[in-house]
Amino acid sequence: MAAVRMYTTEVCPFCVRAKALLRQRGVSEIEEIRIDLDPEQRARMMEATGRRTVPQIFIGDTHVGGCDDLVALDQRGGLAPLLAA
Repeated sequence: MAAVRMYTTEVCPFCVRAKALLRQRGVSEIEEIRIDLDPEQRARMMEATGRRTVPQIFIGDTHVGGCDDLVALDQRGGLAPLLAA
């Protein structure tokens, strides 16, 4: 299974929803990068994604986007193959 990395904050309901969906799809380990605890990580996230909001989700080297992007990818049938890569 591909590695999953997610930029998050402690009180983000979209982060919780994204993590729940990933777990439903068999992801047992998510590398969480808490940008509320480390402002440098927020800057890295913005540089890598061009976005300011969380979550920002990477599966392998692919930037999936935020929670809505993850849900849409799953509904299109694209999440399982990306996780399996």
